[in-house]
Amino acid sequence: MASRRAGRRGVAAARRAQRGSSNVFSVFEQSQAFSCIDQNRDGIITKADLKETYWQLGKTNVSDEELEKMLKEGKGPINFTVFLTLFGEKLNGTDPEESILNAFKVFDPAGTGTVNKDEFKQLLLTQADKFSPEEVEQMFAVTPIDVSGNIDYKSLCYIITHGDEKED
Repeated sequence: MASRRAGRRGVAAARRAQRGSSNVFSVFEQSQAFSCIDQNRDGIITKADLKETYWQLGKTNVSDEELEKMLKEGKGPINFTVFLTLFGEKLNGTDPEESILNAFKVFDPAGTGTVNKDEFKQLLLTQADKFSPEEVEQMFAVTPIDVSGNIDYKSLCYIITHGDEKED
């Protein structure tokens, strides 16, 4: 049971505001949050997406100026990777990169720096806050995967904590 709990933490390996005793669940919750905000599902968060999200949350008086200010923080189109970076910058009490790496190491007893994509996908679809197949594929779109189908979790942790330089 203890190894199962540790495994769930490894699956989540990302930054997040306090969640119980650990906050390594955020990359997955961020994917779900991105999907909820991206109302038209085009992969980019727009002013219309933000306005609709606020409306659904009961806040109908958000000004266009407020929405524009939010969008300008992205310094360009807000795709999932930019969203992760912005989300990470806003969080307090987040896990340092070393904590995230340690969570992934639960799945890497040989110390290779990788985890199997298919096994990881199965965990995402069946454990804790389950992902939809679409959410998993969206996350994998920004995840470094080698030709053997292994996720380079060290690079993924760097992307989570520092952003993806290719997007800048």
